[in-house]
Amino acid sequence: MNMDKLETLGWSPWFDEHLEPYGDDSFIARVVAMDRGLLTVTSDSGYLQARLTGKLAHAPGTTPVDRPCIGDWVIVEKAERDETGTVHTLLPRRTFLRRKAIGDSVEFQMIAANIDEVIVVQSCHFDFNIKRLERYLVMIRDGGGCTMILLSKTDLVSEATLQEQIDAIRSAGIHEPVMTLSNVTREGVDEVKAVLKPQHTYCFVGSSGIGKSTLINNLIGEEVQKTRQVSDSGEGRHTTVRRELLILDNGALVIDNPGMREFGVHVTESDIGDSFPDIEALVGQCKFRDCSHTSEPDCAVLNAIERGEFDPDHYDNYLKLTQESDFNQLSYAEKRSKDRNFGKMIKTAKKSSKKR
Repeated sequence: MNMDKLETLGWSPWFDEHLEPYGDDSFIARVVAMDRGLLTVTSDSGYLQARLTGKLAHAPGTTPVDRPCIGDWVIVEKAERDETGTVHTLLPRRTFLRRKAIGDSVEFQMIAANIDEVIVVQSCHFDFNIKRLERYLVMIRDGGGCTMILLSKTDLVSEATLQEQIDAIRSAGIHEPVMTLSNVTREGVDEVKAVLKPQHTYCFVGSSGIGKSTLINNLIGEEVQKTRQVSDSGEGRHTTVRRELLILDNGALVIDNPGMREFGVHVTESDIGDSFPDIEALVGQCKFRDCSHTSEPDCAVLNAIERGEFDPDHYDNYLKLTQESDFNQLSYAEKRSKDRNFGKMIKTAKKSSKKR
């Protein structure tokens, strides 16, 4: 196994410490695309199509979190007769990006794994939304990744409007780096490419039609990700339907994502607190230790709002995310308990059938 080649794909010493022994017929690979259960993986020997073993795909009690996603490192066994393989081991994740599954499900949906930095893209023209940005930051912190904010379509707004949006980001207590660009004028494209480091993995997230795929095409220098012309309003028409890991000519690795219409949070209290440091700094000053910051007397958070120290919308989003996460965490714990009990029942039934 050529470890130098794997390093160009994002391998780092952290994975060496978590690598399990594997057989002579197996090798390490990284997942770069997925399509209906068929994975495309790449290793020091090139690209390969692979499927999951039955244990990884269907074992009782497993969830989507337990199966590979884009960016994961896996152990693959190559078939003898054709150019395909079987994924039988998922290596531990250094970082990840996940959200609550769409709809009423309490499960997680994995978006990407082993990311060095998540780049949140918002359009200056129609998509700029502080509450949505705060939600993204909570979701990213849950997985341990770093964040950069990218404001696109700057050619459609005035310099004054752009500055107002940056000021609004800072006023919300968001201190992550902010970059701006226009895919039309290409102003800012070279600056973005310059911050993308070789052997580092970057994941682009944001709504549909804000220019993520066009930006990736500009970074690569060719149309790899298909796009469609924008509408008269300046809103893009997005066609990306799957996640894919691509390598730029400078050695940086990038992941494009389909636009997210819905992404529920499923995180810990500390992740939310880290995303709202101004509110979190006041929590310990409340009269009651279990203060909900909604109606209690001598609540430091409510008192700060009355003094006009931060935007009520900022506070409302903090409450909404906290309550949503608490509900999802409880529901998920109950679901996992039922899954574990079901898995034990299946194992017991199999043992009983063997004794007969």
